[in-house]
Amino acid sequence: MSSVAIESAATVDATEAPGTTSNVDLIPELAPHWQALDLREILSRPAAFVSISQSNSLYKPGGVQYAERHDLRGSLPATIKVVEAARRAPNFVSFNWVGYSVFRDSYPQSDFDAVQYAGWTGNLDPTPEQRAWDDALVDELRELVEPGDNELYEKALQTAFVGTDLPLELARKRVEVVVLTGIHLDWCVEGNARAARDHGLLPIVIGDATGAQRRDQEAAAFERINSFFAPVISSDTFVELVSAP
Repeated sequence: MSSVAIESAATVDATEAPGTTSNVDLIPELAPHWQALDLREILSRPAAFVSISQSNSLYKPGGVQYAERHDLRGSLPATIKVVEAARRAPNFVSFNWVGYSVFRDSYPQSDFDAVQYAGWTGNLDPTPEQRAWDDALVDELRELVEPGDNELYEKALQTAFVGTDLPLELARKRVEVVVLTGIHLDWCVEGNARAARDHGLLPIVIGDATGAQRRDQEAAAFERINSFFAPVISSDTFVELVSAP
């Protein structure tokens, strides 16, 4: 365990959790309206990659949200596969790593925000070093960050389109397509997919590179996102679509 890991009721030892698997089997067939699209052509347009909340908090022993065991659920290797394929595709002009902190006492807050945020971490008293470690991008993805990438932190409840430079980044680079990975599927990923649509963008969610708090929440989230807001595809499908024919 890291020397700055946070001791809380949410943390568990790796030996205590059963093995889990990728959620790729839960990804639904594309909704009929998405089937009318040529996704290979869509994914050849100016595009951005956006990773959401893929931090130590969720993936490493001692993380506040580690009990969800995303380290065993396949989203990290799927995300790596997506990043590597996007780097090879010349139309991906923007790479964005969006952080998310569960320690939000310094964030702008409404009355609703204040009680909700306090409920996440009210029993914890971490040091500044522990907070920084919990918030940090997980090492497996940190290794993939390159000069010119953007590192941002969400300040709103569920989207990076409010309170960050993301909208300006996408507008200035004339991005049309936004490829989303990260945690949590039914919160920040879905929220960013909805916001992207409202900003006139074309979001695509990489299903096995995401995850909800619990696996049993994912099928309904996939169905909702895929039906209304964005195509949901697998990392393997993404790689095939952006690779040279």
